[in-house]
Amino acid sequence: MHYPVEFAWDSFHLPVHLVCEVLAYSLGYRLYTALRARTPDPISDQGRQWIFVGAAAGALLGSRALGLLEHPALLLHPPGGWLYYFTNKTIVGGFLGGLVGVELTKRYLGIKTSSGDLMVFPLLLGLAIGRLGCHFSGLTDGTFGTLTRLPWGIDFGDGIHRHPTNLYEIAFLAALALLLYTLERRHPLPNGRRFELFLAGYLLFRLLVEFLKPTAALPGLGLTAIQWACVAGLGYYVWLWWRGTRGASAALEVH
Repeated sequence: MHYPVEFAWDSFHLPVHLVCEVLAYSLGYRLYTALRARTPDPISDQGRQWIFVGAAAGALLGSRALGLLEHPALLLHPPGGWLYYFTNKTIVGGFLGGLVGVELTKRYLGIKTSSGDLMVFPLLLGLAIGRLGCHFSGLTDGTFGTLTRLPWGIDFGDGIHRHPTNLYEIAFLAALALLLYTLERRHPLPNGRRFELFLAGYLLFRLLVEFLKPTAALPGLGLTAIQWACVAGLGYYVWLWWRGTRGASAALEVH
């Protein structure tokens, strides 16, 4: 296989990455609508629309900001000119920014219930398809891994066998989907817990898999910008779960 992979008809070339992105959004949304039709939703259609707006705005800002922080040395001298500031993006920044956008929107609307549980399996599906597109993009996507001597290392065209980090991520997403499905089959999860486990699990995976990527750590900080964002997100969930456990213990003492 030659990377990047493209569909070609005579002089017309269509990157597989673009096809996968379209499929990720469309199939993810189709799964979301199917699940919402089957599952009672305490949030109104209008409330959902505003939550989507908040998520999109937060994800856009978070994704761009963290993408720029990945390579701080390029901020003053951006390659390709000012367009560089609008092209860099990261999934981790999108998730964390989207989380902030959703929570602010829900607070404004007075919505107390979880809005993320319904999105977990559509997000897992969309992420897996999108990462397949990243893999087919080879070196042009910038999400490849470092050199490896393991037998499943992949040569993306530069003669170096690298960790197929995108395939690792797809395998992790499939395992996480199976784990969440199994947990809920055995015992219903509390409201909001499905999304919490999904995002915390994803952040932990990204924190670890970034060690297999060639992105340099921030000067003097030991970790990359994405890894520090993962640490911050995981810290938030540890605090959230600790607060919930402490509140439950206090309620038992009162009774």
